[in-house]
Amino acid sequence: MYSKTLKPGILFGPYPEKQLPSESSLDTAILQGVRKVTALPWLQHYRAKKFATSVEIFGELLANELPIELMRRLKRLREELCLHGASDGADEQVLVEAFAVVRELSGRILNMRHYHNQIMGGWLILNGMLAEMATGEGKTLTAALPASIAALAGTPVHVLTTNDYLACRDAEQLSPLYAVLGLTVGSVTGEMEDPAVRRAGYACDITYTTNKQVGFDYLRDRTRTGSSSRLSRIISAAMPEYSEPVLRGMCFGIVDEADSVLIDEARTPLKLSRQVANSPPEEFYTAVLSLADNLLIDKDYTVSAGRVDLTAKGKKLLKESCEKNSGLLTRRRNREESVRLALSAKHLYKRDEHYLVADGKVHIIDPNTGRRMAGRTWERGLHQLIETREGLDVSPFTETIGKISYQQLFSRYLSMGAMSGTASQVKGELLAIYRLPVVCVPCNQPLQRNNYGGKVFKTHEEKLLGIVESVKEIHATGRPVLIGTRTVSASEELSALLDEAGFSHRVLNARQDADEAEVVGQAGQVGSITIATNMAGRGTDISLGAGVAELGGLHVIVSEHNDVYRLDRQLIGRCARQGDPGSYQIFLCWDYQIVMSDNVRIQEVLLNINNIAAFCCVRLAQYWQELHQRRLRKRLTNSDQSLAVGLSFSGSG
Repeated sequence: MYSKTLKPGILFGPYPEKQLPSESSLDTAILQGVRKVTALPWLQHYRAKKFATSVEIFGELLANELPIELMRRLKRLREELCLHGASDGADEQVLVEAFAVVRELSGRILNMRHYHNQIMGGWLILNGMLAEMATGEGKTLTAALPASIAALAGTPVHVLTTNDYLACRDAEQLSPLYAVLGLTVGSVTGEMEDPAVRRAGYACDITYTTNKQVGFDYLRDRTRTGSSSRLSRIISAAMPEYSEPVLRGMCFGIVDEADSVLIDEARTPLKLSRQVANSPPEEFYTAVLSLADNLLIDKDYTVSAGRVDLTAKGKKLLKESCEKNSGLLTRRRNREESVRLALSAKHLYKRDEHYLVADGKVHIIDPNTGRRMAGRTWERGLHQLIETREGLDVSPFTETIGKISYQQLFSRYLSMGAMSGTASQVKGELLAIYRLPVVCVPCNQPLQRNNYGGKVFKTHEEKLLGIVESVKEIHATGRPVLIGTRTVSASEELSALLDEAGFSHRVLNARQDADEAEVVGQAGQVGSITIATNMAGRGTDISLGAGVAELGGLHVIVSEHNDVYRLDRQLIGRCARQGDPGSYQIFLCWDYQIVMSDNVRIQEVLLNINNIAAFCCVRLAQYWQELHQRRLRKRLTNSDQSLAVGLSFSGSG
């Protein structure tokens, strides 16, 4: 049992979590309207600014205190926080003093004292809001404030980020501060397969991990106990056969890069699966691929809007081809679904863009981060079909035994705060779904980022040559260059051209992810050239080498637009951080899939418009893509709510 809560209403027990209320559609609409009215970001901004000023004033009194005096003060504050809680129940003066003590110790131990805007961000997160801070404003150090205060109050804290690398890096970087505060810190990554090791990581006062790790561990705990209801967990805990859960519950979550975690990745629910005993043989997948190869596009099947559909003629041809067969292909539904998946594997899933082949396995690439999704597979036989097409050993067929959406998962936290550099575009959705008001926090220093303008080319080849020429010009000045690409194949294609031009460079993508720390560490040095996928777009802090600021700082080249504009902003945000100078330039070609039309006349019009109109077309295409993704997330949320209402007769679902 935990000593005190972050907010009133936390449920005590072996597995504390929020019980989701069952709301009708009318209730939901009314509540969303009330939240928009009561969020009042300008008021929260004023309160956060006033609080940060008080912390800085109090911090001046601590500057000359001896370490032993600070430790006595810290012990007293811990008792106060455990008695009154860390937010709603806490006296504001206690919180001011606690923030000031953590800030002072951070300055002494880490040589990093929180700035005014970081204190504001910490207060907003602690009070259940999303602090939007520009890229490079030190969100890692900002999160240490609310994490420390909540942990000192006795509340287990999860700091959630987008990948294992960032989780380990942040935990290691801040561990000296937490040790002085008397707090334990751990990290949980995908490489930890032993449940005991993962349980030890979650047993720490502060745990750094990823959204996927928490999601799957929550599903495993639910599957193990058979239900998510609190009463069922208490009863199960009393039984001899009860298996101890990995998590300690869902108490206080701090979500880093919240728009990526809560929005971009929320289109697809997390699914826990297990191997099926009677998996289809490899010959079945070979036969299905053979059937798919015999079909003609636009005659037997169509491919449009990221979907494959069989025509009536194609279905008839499949039936005739499988009349003499036996087994799964004789069933119409299995036959047509399997062939449709095989056609999807052929047309919609591309090697080195959607997946990577390494160590004899197919690894899915996360489109938002550019990283491998360890342990993840496509379902319904799609993964096995891609393995067969690539000539690899076929992995066992799996079935889903547990599923949860991100909307459901993060709503289980008793209290949650967040931070991001690009959340304003989706603030309405964050407030409506996760009840997270978005409050913008100003930069610590004026921004010195220069836009070199965009360049538009007719073909992909011309664009690549233009990028090489731009690299040549910037490299001659000694400035470091970072080139962002969307896919592994695009990064390697550009790398080959730079090799031909005689430029020494480094590549960072899902194939070279083991060298990430070294590549990022050298990317800001004089004369360095780095090509990176979206792996370099979030969470990476590229420090400038000696003399680089005087040369003009880091120059970022955006070689490809992402489907979502926020990802472009993240890449651009790698330069000109914390008052340093920097610049960026965007390259565009009209054969890029996000803007290119199949209509020949439209192509001719697009190729003859000016640069400004060209980038307006790109932004419009991104807007429609964002709208489509928003609809998918809305559909998933509505499905969750309908299921909860339909199963309400059986209690908590």
